[in-house]
Amino acid sequence: MLLSVVIPARNESGSLPSTLGDCLTVLRREQVPFELIVVDDGSTDDTISVVSNLDDPAIRIIANPGENGFGLAIRFGIEQAAGDVIAIMMADASDSPEDLVKYYRVIEEGYDCAFGSRFIRGSRVIDYPSHKLLMNRLANLFIRVVFGLRFNDITNAFKCYRRAAIDGMMPLISPHFNLTVEMPLKAIIRGYSFKVVPISWTNRKEGVSKLKIKEMGSRYLFIVLYLWLEKALSRGDYIRKRKAAMAADLPASRHA
Repeated sequence: MLLSVVIPARNESGSLPSTLGDCLTVLRREQVPFELIVVDDGSTDDTISVVSNLDDPAIRIIANPGENGFGLAIRFGIEQAAGDVIAIMMADASDSPEDLVKYYRVIEEGYDCAFGSRFIRGSRVIDYPSHKLLMNRLANLFIRVVFGLRFNDITNAFKCYRRAAIDGMMPLISPHFNLTVEMPLKAIIRGYSFKVVPISWTNRKEGVSKLKIKEMGSRYLFIVLYLWLEKALSRGDYIRKRKAAMAADLPASRHA
């Protein structure tokens, strides 16, 4: 299975050489077939030239041709990806390539989605800003209560999906960071299987975070309520259709 790693980037010239270099080393060492797709989202620094100068056939740098936005950049990257498995990874070197391999192995086991948690036994978090950590834990608690979930790190962008699961969650509508909530919740609501594994997270050493908590609160709330309404009104129809498709041994994405 080809792994496509979609990496949205806006003014990340300081972080991308490390992020991409580590991915190249680890994925080749583990013999995972892959492509790295950097989606430039309106950078005003030299992000594009820095990535282009790496000159590696496994790396593609593409520019988001439409309106800028974290979610829009990811959605465009997914459209351009050739892989059977698609991972979303941050450009700032906060996510570990070792965990990327871990995700790929979960998909190889037969799961539709691989979700990581930074807050379970075996995970590791380094230098998480205290105010952001508090907001993260409150937001995840709210989502867990609303949807009755045990998974406790829904808002983290770093996740991995089988192509069929992404096809089954269409249309994706979030233009900003709330896409990181829309994708896993849609996968769960629509009956795709997932496994949660412990992962690590390290605060960025270069550049500035693009996530603005005050700006995103209403957007996160909108997508959570939107998907809660989908879950309530669908009354389990997605899950029943997937079970029927699996019983008939048909491609589940046709019925999602």
